[in-house]
Amino acid sequence: MKTICKRLHRGDDLLKSIQTLAQEEHIGAGIVLSAVGCISRGIVRDASGVTLRKIDEPCEIVSLNGTVSEARCHLHIALSKENLSTVGGHLVEGCIINTTCELVLGILDGWRIDTEFDAETGYDELIFRGEDCK
Repeated sequence: MKTICKRLHRGDDLLKSIQTLAQEEHIGAGIVLSAVGCISRGIVRDASGVTLRKIDEPCEIVSLNGTVSEARCHLHIALSKENLSTVGGHLVEGCIINTTCELVLGILDGWRIDTEFDAETGYDELIFRGEDCK
């Protein structure tokens, strides 16, 4: 597995930065191995798939996991607020880096991620393809 390490800086949007990195590095299939840092403010989508929740205070990134590719990134984040309570959800645009984020991605050799409409869920869902898949 190849790894990509990148430091994000104050003012960077976490999701947009990861999406840009996936495009620049032509990532076919990757995963977040580590993300350590903090945000000045954030937005996450809750489990309903509809409601966006704003977090208008500095938070530590305590977990970021999911899949990364040129086709799409599917990421979940957990944040520790100033009172040490934790909030999390689906990462959307609007999580702005405060001081830093040290991001480490693992690239899955021989795999790529595509999307395909799933009539059961009503969404374009991720599908994993091995090297021999077209």
